[in-house]
Amino acid sequence: MNTQDINRRVRLVMDLRSKGIRDTRVLGAMERVPRDVFVPAAVKDQAWDDMALPIGRGQTISQPLVVAIMSEALALSDRDKVLEIGTGCGYQTAILCKLCRRVYTIERHKYLLEHAERRFEELRLRNVTALAGDGMKGWPKMHGIEQAPFDKIIVTAAAREKPPQKLLDQLSLGGVMIIPIGPSGDQMLKLYRKDSIEAYSVRDIMPVRFVPLLPDIASDNEDAA
Repeated sequence: MNTQDINRRVRLVMDLRSKGIRDTRVLGAMERVPRDVFVPAAVKDQAWDDMALPIGRGQTISQPLVVAIMSEALALSDRDKVLEIGTGCGYQTAILCKLCRRVYTIERHKYLLEHAERRFEELRLRNVTALAGDGMKGWPKMHGIEQAPFDKIIVTAAAREKPPQKLLDQLSLGGVMIIPIGPSGDQMLKLYRKDSIEAYSVRDIMPVRFVPLLPDIASDNEDAA
């Protein structure tokens, strides 16, 4: 790592602190995970700026501040098993890997998932399992093994009115889910806590802008868009 990269990382962390991020584990993860690995070559010079960037397939890598806020709100521990809906380029996934026991992540765009998995391998992230699938259905039972319930769930695409019921069902009792809710142009990042089998408490975090949460695996035509 050269001096310029070190300076950019330190500057980003200082910027996040000035904007209210206090969790030292989150700040440490944001400093250690090389964001430039997760962005296309055309925008690498902006990788350490606090801004969202395009990653192809109509998707973006989230603004570092949003990644930090979502990660901090989850209050992750090294014992937590986390479900992530929307792997994208894998940047948020990599941050989660530094903060919890294991991450299970679902992406509907096979192209993005394949590239994300290469980055996980390059960075030697061994506590992540990724698959292409319909994130609205939660993590599927595989080889007779059920991974649900999850201690924490993070959704990086916006549900229009409320979280998918299947995701709420996969949340452990006392667990929390962070998810953007609302139509394009009027989205609110919300934190849901599962207080009982049927009851949830909800609080608003901040207004955000995310791509919509969509069902099914992306078609070949959509995946090439």
